[in-house]
Amino acid sequence: MFKYIGKRMIYMFLSLFIITTVTFFMMHSIPGNPLSTQMRLMPEKVQKNYNKQYGLDQPTHVQYAKYIKNLVTKGDFGISFKYPGRSITDTIRDTSPVSLWLGLQALAIGLPIGVLLGILAAMKKGTVIDYFVSVVAILGITIPVFILAALFQYVFAVKLRLFPTSGWGTFKHTIIPTMAMCFGPIATYSRYMKSNVLEVVGQDYILTAEAKGVSNMGIIWKHIVRNAILPVITLLGPQIAAIFTGSFIVESMFSIPGLGFYYVTAIQNRDYNMIIGTTVFYAALFVLAQLIVDLLYGVADPRIRLQDE
Repeated sequence: MFKYIGKRMIYMFLSLFIITTVTFFMMHSIPGNPLSTQMRLMPEKVQKNYNKQYGLDQPTHVQYAKYIKNLVTKGDFGISFKYPGRSITDTIRDTSPVSLWLGLQALAIGLPIGVLLGILAAMKKGTVIDYFVSVVAILGITIPVFILAALFQYVFAVKLRLFPTSGWGTFKHTIIPTMAMCFGPIATYSRYMKSNVLEVVGQDYILTAEAKGVSNMGIIWKHIVRNAILPVITLLGPQIAAIFTGSFIVESMFSIPGLGFYYVTAIQNRDYNMIIGTTVFYAALFVLAQLIVDLLYGVADPRIRLQDE
């Protein structure tokens, strides 16, 4: 197990290095620089001082070498071009808890509800419950999150005035964004869970358990759910990363000062360092989440074990 984790960690750092390199050179291949618009009306001498301050007067490979050195030795992603003097590392540290709270809240609601609806739809196949879950799954997959967010915002904030329309600071500010973000996971998990449960129900060991007199609840939770949940665990990898990345549009719509909001702003302003730093941060979350999911397989199903070749 430790050997496997060690290999995965090596692959993880290699992946992050490749992602950092590709993102860096892609950003610097765009004509101009992030300060070109701001310095357009400045004297030439002032423009040179700005370029020297941010290292933009040096060749790209020199900038890359310095960036990698600072990242490896100090964990420093550089300084923001949009917000002079503000460290990218500090921005990620200060804003990621907001996105984390919003994403965890959506996942904590979407996962159990989706799994439960999937089980109910499979066990009540062909009934009203099954049709209801199917409609929810179709709507959750086909309707974009920004449409749901705008709809919930109009109904619950503008018309009913139950919650704030935007902003951040209280629990009420999180309710409408969470509703919009958890609808997709509910649809996805219910659809996968229903399909998996229907597949497991027809297995021989289920018939054996019934013949032994195991109660219906015992069969559902000990045999059906435990085996049907594995493909759902696979989805947790991207979902864990989506805790931060899935709220880009929602944070912008509701003026929530999370990491997604600053990431969108960085793209609009061509803030190289902010784009690279957040991209690497998201990539690290994704590969780490994949490792966690692989380890959870062994917890969910004791038959899955890693062995030496």
